[in-house]
Amino acid sequence: QVQLVESGGGLVQAGGSLRLSCAASGRTSSSYPMGWFRQAPGKEREFVAAINWSGGSTYYADSVKGRFTISRDNAKNTVYLQMNSLKPEDTADYYCAAARAYYLTTPVPRPTDFGSWGQGTQVTVSS
Repeated sequence: QVQLVESGGGLVQAGGSLRLSCAASGRTSSSYPMGWFRQAPGKEREFVAAINWSGGSTYYADSVKGRFTISRDNAKNTVYLQMNSLKPEDTADYYCAAARAYYLTTPVPRPTDFGSWGQGTQVTVSS
């Protein structure tokens, strides 16, 4: 089991930037793909971005391509989500997750592909 703790959320104006961090501990987290999901009030949890174990492959939801960047530092057991050009529709609780398997089989992973989740960090983008 992997323990995940997110940080970096907050309130930002439209067009601004935030960087989320996810610190991992427990199971050898650096061996597994990691992902970010988000959930807005009244909506289902949706995929945002994912990264393979080495950081050499990244995947993004169409809604964030070109604005968000996922990265990882395995020496620090930390995954990051750099969010630029934020929009009000990016407002949500953001969750970090560790994959169940060593490899992702789809460029748009589902929440069920991930077995460990953080508690979430809130991001609010004002217009």
